[in-house]
Amino acid sequence: MASDSPTPLRSVLYMPASNARAVAKARGLDCDAVVLDLEDAVAPAMKASARAALVAEAQAGGFGHRRLLARINALADGGEDDLAVLAAAPLDAVLAPKVDDAADVAALSAAMDRLGYAPRVALWVMIETPRAALAVERIADMAATTRLAALVLGLNDLAKDTGMVQAPGRAAFVPVLSATLLAARANGLVALDGVCNAIDDGTRLEEECAQARAFGYDGKTLIHPSQLPVANRAFAPSAQDLAEAEAIVAAFADPAHADAGALRVNGRMAERLHRDMALRLIAQAAAIAARSPAPPHAESGPSI
Repeated sequence: MASDSPTPLRSVLYMPASNARAVAKARGLDCDAVVLDLEDAVAPAMKASARAALVAEAQAGGFGHRRLLARINALADGGEDDLAVLAAAPLDAVLAPKVDDAADVAALSAAMDRLGYAPRVALWVMIETPRAALAVERIADMAATTRLAALVLGLNDLAKDTGMVQAPGRAAFVPVLSATLLAARANGLVALDGVCNAIDDGTRLEEECAQARAFGYDGKTLIHPSQLPVANRAFAPSAQDLAEAEAIVAAFADPAHADAGALRVNGRMAERLHRDMALRLIAQAAAIAARSPAPPHAESGPSI
């Protein structure tokens, strides 16, 4: 999905593929995408059974508007086996961890082609190693020749491998946040922020979402259903944003302004590029509104 598509990806929730209860719950949660995880959330002894369970759950369907993804293991750690089994699953995308460089993206995409994945199944990759952070521009450039459609930050692994501290404000990671977003936008890719580990700290989550939104990210990956409302709200147009966008579009639509390159709208200058931005925002709001609502109790429940 190109980054200018209105299809929302505000909230992308990880759920362990080995936990049937969690997967069943995901079908009713107010998230934009569900990632059934075969990597961090699954014990080594459970990997094979988790693969089979993931295929069965995907084939059973029922995820509604939610995009369905599978996070595989690294290619050197069982990822090839994951890809072989998951070719039978009706997925929207495969999320690959521990990607280091453009060659890894090429190998993953080629493997998906060879194994018979439908052309519509995209490849998302995680930027979570020092090598990936340094090579993010070259990785993103692979969008032109592979299935690559999204970059997903994995700051936990990056912190582990570098010693960088995930303190409030995430100052140490600002260069990575910026570089990843720029690489994604230069290649029409979705850009998703990493998870917030502080499940019970709503303020911390709100701050991270606001920071990622300010950087231009499409949404945030999440580890618990209780985090969904904050992310959905943070990455959706506010009522004020929507009102301003509609005013800009209306001003440029006025026949009296047919030849205008810039207008004054509600005391602020608006150029045609602002009109284009406003149209995208309005389309995003419409796409969110068109989604099926989740049940009232959807965000409650036990941790995964």
